[in-house]
Amino acid sequence: MKVALIIPTLNGAATLPQLFQSLETQTLQPQYRIIVDSQSTDQTGILAARHLFEVIPIKQCEFNHGGTRQMVIERICQAYKEIDSVVFMTQDACFADDYSLARLMDCLNDEQVGAAYGRQLPRQNSGKLGSHARLFNYPEVSSRKTLQDASRWGIKTAFISNSFAVYRVSALHGVGGFPDNTILSEDMCLAGKMLLQGWSVYYCADSRVYHSHDYSCSEEFRRYFDIGVFQSREDWLRQTFGPAEGEGLRFVFSEMRYLWQQQGKHLIPAALMRTGLKLLAFRLGKMESWLPVRWKRWLSMNKNYWH
Repeated sequence: MKVALIIPTLNGAATLPQLFQSLETQTLQPQYRIIVDSQSTDQTGILAARHLFEVIPIKQCEFNHGGTRQMVIERICQAYKEIDSVVFMTQDACFADDYSLARLMDCLNDEQVGAAYGRQLPRQNSGKLGSHARLFNYPEVSSRKTLQDASRWGIKTAFISNSFAVYRVSALHGVGGFPDNTILSEDMCLAGKMLLQGWSVYYCADSRVYHSHDYSCSEEFRRYFDIGVFQSREDWLRQTFGPAEGEGLRFVFSEMRYLWQQQGKHLIPAALMRTGLKLLAFRLGKMESWLPVRWKRWLSMNKNYWH
């Protein structure tokens, strides 16, 4: 298969060297390397050129999680018609071993698989809360999900992450590509549409990257506000796969157990406070139609979304 690796960037010079170094040792190399850069003011462009990436510049104010990715796909598929799969990564991820890209691509050997994503491991210096989030969402066992699994997995059936994912171009085009108007979770929208059309989504636990975040309370609040906005505006996902609240409760119990077992008992009060803030932010996001735009811009992590 002819594959293109696409990485959206904004001032990524601090993390890109580690990603590029891990890319060079992959047993499978992408035929095309693309960076779509949002007016970086650091050494991102120089690093990209040094590692043979084609750089597509866009204005920072024009970046959209789904629309930008779709624009790049259309552009490169027109220029390089032999591309039949695209891999997305984020600038702060890096491969955990030399076989990760090859193993992810192997998932597409199953002709029913429209998209696949790899396991995300917490970075070495990740805090306990950030580490648990990765271990909860990315278990040790691989799984193949279809629409029929919605009764088992709920909304998690459509879960996928563009921090490290591959899409079959024919499946992507068949569902109309990435949406151009989502505040985030464009990957989940696309996966949901693929599942509705009969494709499978594969989680490959043997294909691994290091990628984790230690969000501050305010960052987490803003992120969950955006998640609430997304869930409100893309209500078809809830209607098709089920609500998100049950998964959130399972996460809370898992987090408490993890902290208790991993010498993080002192973090339990802070974790519970964060849970309350996340729930409040999520509810506010779901009620965003009642809020003035200036409030939504202030509450949101993705401020450019609110024009």
